Amino acid sequence: MSSDKPSGSKSFKSDVLKVWEEIERKVKSTPTMVFSVIGDSESFVPRPWAKSVFQTALIEAAKSGGDTWILYRGYNYGVSSVVRSAYGKYGDTEFRANSNDVPLEDSERKVKLIYMPGHIEPPKTPEERSKVNQLGDVTEENLDETLAKPSKLECYIEPTENKNFVLDFEEFVSKQELPFLSQTLDLNLPIPIVILACEGDINTIEHISEALKRKIPVIIIKGSGKAADLILDYMENKQLIKKKASVLFGIRFNEIAFKTLTRHLSDIVEASDLVGVFDVNNDNPLMLSNTIGEGIVSCWATEKILSTRDASVRSPKPNTQREKTLQLTTSNGNAHIGTTVSVGKLQSYSGMPKQADIDKIFLQHRESRAYVLDTKYSSPTSLPLYFFFEYQFLQQSEKLKEHGHMLLFEALIANRCDYVRVLLDQGVRFRLWNLSELYEQTVSCKDCHFEKDDCLHIQWLLKQIEEKKAEKLCFSHRKFTRKIQKKERKNREALKKLQEMDRSSNSDEIKKLEKKIKDRKESIKENKEKLQELVKNEKEQTKIAESAKGLCRKILGYKESEDTETNDDPEDTENDAEEKSSYVKISDILLWAIFANRKEIAEICWLRGKDHLLTALVCAAVLKKLSKKANNVKEQNLSNEFAEHTQLFENRCLTIMDGMYKEDDKNAIDIMDDDTNVWGIKSSPLTFAHENFMYDVVAHTCSQKNMNKQWYNKLAPDLKPFLKSMWRKPRKFFTAPLTRYMYNYVMFFVMLVFYSAFVLTSIGDEYYILDIAKMFEYYVYFWGAGDLIEELISCFGCLESRGRSHRGYYARLKRYLYDFWNLVDLLSYALLITALCVRHFHPSTNFTIARRMFSLSLLVMYLRFLEVFLVHRKMGPTLIMIKEMLKDLLYFLGLAVFVVLGVGMYYHANLWPDHPTIWSGNWVNWRIWTIIYYPYWQLYGEINNEFLEGQELDSCTQNETIWKADTSQDRCPQEDWTVIAVAGFYMLFSNLLLVNLVIAMFSYTFERVQENAEKLWRFHRCTVISDYEWRIPSPINIIFLPYRICCCPGRKGGLRNRLKGCCNKKEYEEEKKKELKRKEYRKHLQRNMAFKIFNKM
Repeated sequence: MSSDKPSGSKSFKSDVLKVWEEIERKVKSTPTMVFSVIGDSESFVPRPWAKSVFQTALIEAAKSGGDTWILYRGYNYGVSSVVRSAYGKYGDTEFRANSNDVPLEDSERKVKLIYMPGHIEPPKTPEERSKVNQLGDVTEENLDETLAKPSKLECYIEPTENKNFVLDFEEFVSKQELPFLSQTLDLNLPIPIVILACEGDINTIEHISEALKRKIPVIIIKGSGKAADLILDYMENKQLIKKKASVLFGIRFNEIAFKTLTRHLSDIVEASDLVGVFDVNNDNPLMLSNTIGEGIVSCWATEKILSTRDASVRSPKPNTQREKTLQLTTSNGNAHIGTTVSVGKLQSYSGMPKQADIDKIFLQHRESRAYVLDTKYSSPTSLPLYFFFEYQFLQQSEKLKEHGHMLLFEALIANRCDYVRVLLDQGVRFRLWNLSELYEQTVSCKDCHFEKDDCLHIQWLLKQIEEKKAEKLCFSHRKFTRKIQKKERKNREALKKLQEMDRSSNSDEIKKLEKKIKDRKESIKENKEKLQELVKNEKEQTKIAESAKGLCRKILGYKESEDTETNDDPEDTENDAEEKSSYVKISDILLWAIFANRKEIAEICWLRGKDHLLTALVCAAVLKKLSKKANNVKEQNLSNEFAEHTQLFENRCLTIMDGMYKEDDKNAIDIMDDDTNVWGIKSSPLTFAHENFMYDVVAHTCSQKNMNKQWYNKLAPDLKPFLKSMWRKPRKFFTAPLTRYMYNYVMFFVMLVFYSAFVLTSIGDEYYILDIAKMFEYYVYFWGAGDLIEELISCFGCLESRGRSHRGYYARLKRYLYDFWNLVDLLSYALLITALCVRHFHPSTNFTIARRMFSLSLLVMYLRFLEVFLVHRKMGPTLIMIKEMLKDLLYFLGLAVFVVLGVGMYYHANLWPDHPTIWSGNWVNWRIWTIIYYPYWQLYGEINNEFLEGQELDSCTQNETIWKADTSQDRCPQEDWTVIAVAGFYMLFSNLLLVNLVIAMFSYTFERVQENAEKLWRFHRCTVISDYEWRIPSPINIIFLPYRICCCPGRKGGLRNRLKGCCNKKEYEEEKKKELKRKEYRKHLQRNMAFKIFNKM
């Protein structure tokens, strides 16, 4: 610490130094930032101001400053009461119910409140006392009433008789040195201090004037009234001083007082470059941090701010050549007018520190759980200032690329996007061994136990996806450090015990304890060395990166691709593989930004990668899944944040596609089918968007034209010209997915005709003996087997085609079952197989059960045939509406079934009391059907009054012996007037409320589908096209099945493609090279479009 002392008498210097040491002793820390809040005064003008905004701004700025001291006067009124209230809210927010249990000296309490009343000057006469009270000073008589009682959570300093004590103390603080980078190097900067002026009186203006003369920056809180607003008004228009002063203060001025006021204001105007303004009415509270940082840097830049130590402490050897380099040139050879603030101190050195020393500097200075800034209101000079000085230090010393990885690490944690962007532009790379700590500081919860706590934050969501990978990701670094922290804590406890022990007694025990402490220190040193080895162990850190990718694939349900292609920075030309392996890929930082939900950093990393379209789609899909999981556990805020981030990436995709289509439509269409690898997920943009239900992307013009190209097999995309091409280009015509689609439904229609003939005429033995009947039946079985094979290929990705991704079988099955038409297909197969089994393994005389099953299967087959109209532009949206309305109907039935059962139970209990044979006899005659029957049909207006009124009918009997013995014989109902009453209320409720409710649900669904009809139709059309790209119509597919299994024409590594490469090797290689060039061009096209939309989302 520097021995510089403020000007004034020797006793005053001694008082200030004693107070400084007393505060340090009480709070047990040295500040990295000091705020002095002034402006306490009695108000004679009733003017409210936005105190809550100032309180929020003050605490947010203090938290961003690191270990911050807030000096205030401690009055019961005015600004002091505002500051005290703000500090109480800080404690409640940071420590919740434990606020009072966290003492002032605790390291977790970063912001310290210093109670400094200042001076006491007893007035001698009543006139002087009155004058002093008007100016807001403290007297001995009103001391107890004016000053608040000190709290145990603030550092109290006794009042002093020195009138300028607070000002002297502020100057003293501004001259104290703080090691901003390391305790081991002589690289010190003054402790940054700023005065915050709210409200205030004439004394406040005088204080500001004197502070500016002593080169202490001042921030005026605009809108707080009185002296603060008067200063700003005077700086804008000096002519209004007389009017404004009387209005703001509400007091009379004599000539001497007014001249004194004017002189102080003039002095403030002259030093206006050291004055900042924060407007509580218009500025966001987070902007105060930026305003304070700008004020401090501006103040320091105008003078020599780096202290020089005594020659007796250190006398460095001169190095004229090095100083000249630092002063005159930068790394690019351009001339400097001067030197940066940070490098000025380096000119006193004989040389630059070694790489290991610089690494130690940043490791020592790193904060745990750094304050995360809102990027909207941050700037390079926002608090904390060590980012500003560290960057200058590395930049001008030409060591930024070599040693900037630690600054990049801290910038990522603190969300300093401006520094992240600049550092990446400068070629700074993120070290692999910092990855575990990056996740531990940002993604994992600080105080949660992974195995025990369900905190419902992102850490918990990842744990639910895959516990082992989530634990590896979030807790690797914590496991490294936990043992060391435990031993250090025990060592501190033993040291404290040693200090408390009486040296004169039990010397043997003292020696044992000293030996134990010494052994522990050596053990801690060894463990720290092991920690550094573990942290720098590339295999361990690589596992962390792989765990993050594995979690990403698990979230989306993809298998890891064997393709080694990555989506890293294409401008990365690092040739040294060993050196490159020690750095993190830009894609890994992007994945961290996704899990940590850092929107701006994610955009920066995304832009610096490649394959921007697929990468953005994968990011959007991961965020969408995380948003859904957060919503499932009722974490609505987290869910909304993820949803907003999802929308950003989807918008980026659509904007890129728009730009590419305008610039180069052909390649924009082709790019939708380019396979690439992102975090082990291999897919094409169109396939991935379709699999993850990204309707806007699939419905985009690029996607639709790409699908048209596939659908018509590069022929004219219209039905008439397409049919004409049958003669001109028969091979393309007959292999087109559209041709297969039409042929498939022709065969389907033929099957329906045969199936209908078989069900209507040939199930019984009398007609089955005819050969034509057998042909009908076996054709249905043959067609069904072939169609089932195609459905299995479509579901599980067997013989997968170009463009299909590497999804796991479970994920494929879920995606398949999500499609309504696939469920109808499965139902038809199940009914057909059941009917077949009943017919051949459970024969009967009339085949009644088999006929019913075949008939039901045929009904579902006819419903399946409706899918043929899905690709029609007009009828397709209608089918989609029917499907969506069926979902609403199922929800309605779920509600209605309980109402029907309840009413049916009431009917039965009172119309047929004490009926003992509910479940007796054949299942067809169970009474449960009677219970459901009447209330169900009443939903459609069938009243059945004769039963409800208890009338005797010919079809029933009152004889108990008969209806008990024969369950098929109906029992006559008994008359009960309450049944009629309940029936009336039920029909009112069901027909007017329930039925109209389902109609309203249908109306809403109709409007929703109609609004997005084109988008939904295009998505379902894409489903059909991707399915028929390699689908062969049944039953012809059975003939080609051996060829498809052996040659795998749909796969790049299949036998057919390998033979093609062997037979026409030269031609094949040339075509492959051309395709690679085209793909590379399309990647550059994506990159160019991505940079065009930079920061526009």
